[in-house]
Amino acid sequence: MRTIDYSPLYRSTVGFDRLFSLLDNMGTPDSNQNAYPPYNIERTGDDSYRITMAVAGFSDADIEIEAKQNMLTIRAEKADVETETEKDFLFQGIAARSFERRFQLADHVEVKDASLQHGLLHIDLVREIPEAMKARKIAIGTVGSKASKAKQIEAKK
Repeated sequence: MRTIDYSPLYRSTVGFDRLFSLLDNMGTPDSNQNAYPPYNIERTGDDSYRITMAVAGFSDADIEIEAKQNMLTIRAEKADVETETEKDFLFQGIAARSFERRFQLADHVEVKDASLQHGLLHIDLVREIPEAMKARKIAIGTVGSKASKAKQIEAKK
């Protein structure tokens, strides 16, 4: 059994506590996440990400994507499921079962686009931080104009 200690990272980061908690809980057997369908999460830019899911056999009409309160939910259900008696499979490796996959999104992350191409569902995400929350530079100035023209007082012996 492998466990990773993230405690050194807690000391050097601010605001990522939830991210490390999610990573800690990912390896637990009671996490209720199955391996179907497989997916990738990739960074495509400084503030943009892409989730790619392998959804072979599903059409865009079978898939429902919902983003609500920092939770992205992807559901799929085959509309025209044929019974096993209609087809005589020698081997059935393409899973056509229904699924529901949930992703916890960080604050200010929005779903921008979703597309289905060659059996892969691509969901593009963008993190848009409001102007009021962005970092800004603050100039350091002197107090009053007299401070910049201060005179030196000479000491007497």
